[in-house]
Amino acid sequence: MLVPMASKQQASPGIGELAKDQKTGRIGIVMGEIGGRVQMRPVGGGVEWEAMPGDVVAPRAREELSARLAVKNNNSRVGL
Repeated sequence: MLVPMASKQQASPGIGELAKDQKTGRIGIVMGEIGGRVQMRPVGGGVEWEAMPGDVVAPRAREELSARLAVKNNNSRVGL
């Protein structure tokens, strides 16, 4: 699953956009916000995690490309 490229013009990524959790260094897709925390899911799918809104930023171009390439490589391995 790939989502549109993250907008570099927003202060913080919105729902459905790629984002980086600065505290953990993980890249994921913003799924929503509940109880003052941002819910994020790994780009290739998996278990969501929570991040503080201040820790969620748009990934750098290299980080975004790396995350997208990892998904494509995984899809290729499983025949998608």
